[in-house]
Amino acid sequence: MKKKMKQIVSKIRVAGFFVFAAFLMLANRYTVYGTDIGNSKLAKGTEKLISDATTWLMVLAPVVAGLMIIYFCIRRSAADEMDQKKWNNRIVVAIVSCIGAVLGSATLNIIVGYYK
Repeated sequence: MKKKMKQIVSKIRVAGFFVFAAFLMLANRYTVYGTDIGNSKLAKGTEKLISDATTWLMVLAPVVAGLMIIYFCIRRSAADEMDQKKWNNRIVVAIVSCIGAVLGSATLNIIVGYYK
């Protein structure tokens, strides 16, 4: 089992090395020809993708959390006293996760906004 894990880890390292080398070659290509990576289609597209994804996450996280809380409340109403505590904990976790997702996506959106 340990031998198999070592093989997997070594393959991941090799793959990571090749990805890093490809990135360096891409960066070298853009700096040699007088343009930088910041003005490339890849950078602009990634910036727009992150911006759009964080905007959607800020919208979808509260909606999904609200639906989960409604479901948890319905399940809690049908549960006995011991299970009600578990459902209460799940409701609290859903609320905290929603707040975390919205704050995280808003922070990412602000950070990406500085690069525009």
